[in-house]
Amino acid sequence: MPELPEVETVRRGLAPAMEGARLERLELRRPDLRFPLPVGLAEAVEGRHILSLGRRAKYLLIDLEEDQTIISHLGMSGSFRVEEGPASEAPGAFVHPRSKDEKHDHVVFHLRSGGGASRVIYNDPRRFGFMHLWKRSELDTYPSFVGLGPEPTGNVLDAGYLARRFAGKSQPLKGALLDQGVVAGLGNIYVCEALWRAHLSPQRKAGSLVTPTGRPKASLLVLADAIRAVIADAIAAGGSSLRDHIQTDGSLGYFQHSFSVYDREGEACRTPGCNGTVARIVQAGRSSFYCASCQK
Repeated sequence: MPELPEVETVRRGLAPAMEGARLERLELRRPDLRFPLPVGLAEAVEGRHILSLGRRAKYLLIDLEEDQTIISHLGMSGSFRVEEGPASEAPGAFVHPRSKDEKHDHVVFHLRSGGGASRVIYNDPRRFGFMHLWKRSELDTYPSFVGLGPEPTGNVLDAGYLARRFAGKSQPLKGALLDQGVVAGLGNIYVCEALWRAHLSPQRKAGSLVTPTGRPKASLLVLADAIRAVIADAIAAGGSSLRDHIQTDGSLGYFQHSFSVYDREGEACRTPGCNGTVARIVQAGRSSFYCASCQK
């Protein structure tokens, strides 16, 4: 499913069309997605102005007037597109096939702003995505947000923080980083990439990066920087665009072409001077890609 950079790409793509616009009508073309849509959702939000678009981990936040927020998750195949005027085709060149069948257009935001009328359409062939309505002032109580760790894009995530979370842990490093209570929104793809950049094995014990006095070792400082860098690079490139993910203008991001280890099993390691080969192992049911020669 889309990871944090993909959701951030969607947020940035939707913001110009949605922020400041009036939500004249919310058209719900079915009563449910992955879960039933909130009872009275359309009536509760129609006529409200959209104040801003935010993100928490892998969730898109549509903030409205009167302390309301629509929380949206894309699931496996969910995507948004923006349409203006009578046009019914999303612009952009499609590298991978995606649904254009209107039967998969499940939610339509009918908007009006200084630029006129527009529509933001949520399309989801598999219907693994969902939308909830929550009070903005109480977002910390939303079940999926309770206990979430800091964002990998903020200043809270540093080596000192990771040292406090990793101290005494025999859990493999890969699993510790995928724990959403440790780092929010960090998924399988970018954990693999960050560990490669930091030259750390996904099988290494998390606690081995912390000194007996609880301070981060040099390798943990490198890892913290690698996490922030790989996320920033992916956001700048528009996400990874794996499988069904597309940007809001219908185009696809290109960070997938820069993957150094993810999904590159059997290929040469890209670390300068390394003669190793990318291997694939399974950890907790997920594929880990790494180079055993330079990741220790």
